[in-house]
Amino acid sequence: MTLPRVQTRSDAPLLEGDSVPSVHVVTFGCQMNKYDSLLVEGRFRAQGYRLTEDLGSADVILFNTCSVREHAEERVFSWLGELRTAKERRPDLIVGVLGCMAQRAEGEIFRRAVHVDIVCGTRKIHRLPELVAEVRARRAGGLSTREQRLLEVGQDDEVAVERGDELYAGGLAGYLTVMRGCDLNCTFCIVPRVRGRVQSRPIEDLLREARWMVAGGARVITLLGQTVNSYGEDLAPYSQGARRGLGRDGRPSLADLLYALQELPGLERIRLITLHPSYVTPALARAIAECDKVDRFLPLPAQSGSDAVLKRMRRGYTRDLYRARVACLREAVPDIELGSDWIVGFPGESEPDFRASVEFLEELGTIQNYVFQYSPRPETRAFELADDVPAEAKKARNRELLQAGERVALARHQSRIGEELQVFVEEVREPAGATLRGRSAHNLPVSFPGDLGLVGRSVRVRVEDASAFGLWGSLV
Repeated sequence: MTLPRVQTRSDAPLLEGDSVPSVHVVTFGCQMNKYDSLLVEGRFRAQGYRLTEDLGSADVILFNTCSVREHAEERVFSWLGELRTAKERRPDLIVGVLGCMAQRAEGEIFRRAVHVDIVCGTRKIHRLPELVAEVRARRAGGLSTREQRLLEVGQDDEVAVERGDELYAGGLAGYLTVMRGCDLNCTFCIVPRVRGRVQSRPIEDLLREARWMVAGGARVITLLGQTVNSYGEDLAPYSQGARRGLGRDGRPSLADLLYALQELPGLERIRLITLHPSYVTPALARAIAECDKVDRFLPLPAQSGSDAVLKRMRRGYTRDLYRARVACLREAVPDIELGSDWIVGFPGESEPDFRASVEFLEELGTIQNYVFQYSPRPETRAFELADDVPAEAKKARNRELLQAGERVALARHQSRIGEELQVFVEEVREPAGATLRGRSAHNLPVSFPGDLGLVGRSVRVRVEDASAFGLWGSLV
């Protein structure tokens, strides 16, 4: 079977024996999906399954999907189409679609891919082993193919993430979902529709999972949330206001969580994805300054430098308010680096609007920039707006903004030449030449020659050269 390449996850050792059922998970999309895939794999391992990279021989094949763009969904349907012949040859094979696309499309998936057995929404993923068992029971009971199918969607569940009985398989740099959903109403975004409203996890639960990750070998943990710095807004207030980072009305906040993780032995780095300007607070800035394990880098998407476009996007801030949030961060953490997402060609974006984005990127000095061309997405509010920026203009603006980002990144990287940086070594870049790659506390990628045994350790590297995409140096 020939299929396009998509990232898969199967870091854990396989169980022995040909009779043991196997599962293969294909992951599309964001880091939160990677976290969910590991959670699903762990649930299957706990039920006696083994993980396999061989999609052609797997007993259960699951696609963890993304709905941010229509293209991502069409890729999933392409994969599913390739599997139809395999399902005809092996009628015992179970095929499932989970995640954001499953939540959005629901029964449409069964209509377009009649051989799919399970469609499982974003807050039902912990039930997948049960759903697979149910499909098998229905088959054994002689039900028709249509009657065997299971549709499990809905936003009422809290995803169960107790993982003490599982083996950690996330590697040196693991992910920890601290909250799910989003309460904002950005007009271009489908996430609130497919992920539901915000649901923060208690700090005690997160600390328990973080300890489990560190015990399994994690040294870096990235905290995940659609707007991770709104963590705790939905939680009950503390009965005793003894925490340092208390949020609105005495509720736990992301600052509280950072202080708690700072005390975790064995954890070297804490990273954050993704923040929203509206939830940047002095308490959060102070926590980053006081917790040396927290990276001095924040992804803080601006999306546009035009107030008119930001208003149509319903982002909830202006350029001046964004500047004020950045000033708050830099006052507490003067050396902090920022990243941003940008959308070009949003409905109504004029040439002056686009110029404002270029100028704003340069003013902010965002060292990491992801630029996207707007495309209409059904079930979003922006879908009702006229997509009036020509495709060629979108492409040209995309290219120009990327080039502006590269110029800024090059200048900021070159300013580091001669500095000594503390670098956590994450991987071997070129085994033959023993070139290692890691990241500094400012999330700067740093490559340098060194012994392979340094992977997983923090070392000091003197920066000797730079490009728009990273730094090179040598061990101090």
